[in-house]
Amino acid sequence: MLTLTENASTIVKDITAQQGGSDTAGLRITSEDPAQGLMVTAAPEPQPGDQTVEADGAKVYLDVPASQALDDQILDAAVDEAGRVQFALAPQA
Repeated sequence: MLTLTENASTIVKDITAQQGGSDTAGLRITSEDPAQGLMVTAAPEPQPGDQTVEADGAKVYLDVPASQALDDQILDAAVDEAGRVQFALAPQA
């Protein structure tokens, strides 16, 4: 199952708070079009069939293809000098 670093958890919580911050808000990762890779969007709640990953109060929702692709990954995040969020994946040890 996908895991989140402390940085990723903090950034996910910050993003969802900016979007309204309901108890069910989180980031949703989808892989509907393999040619475009993974897509990350803010979501008010999970969609039917989504896997929910929670870490330190942060919620990430994965559609079925993304859940399968990220099953053994760690999600990290950082904010660059311009204020843009950058996500990175690494294999779990």
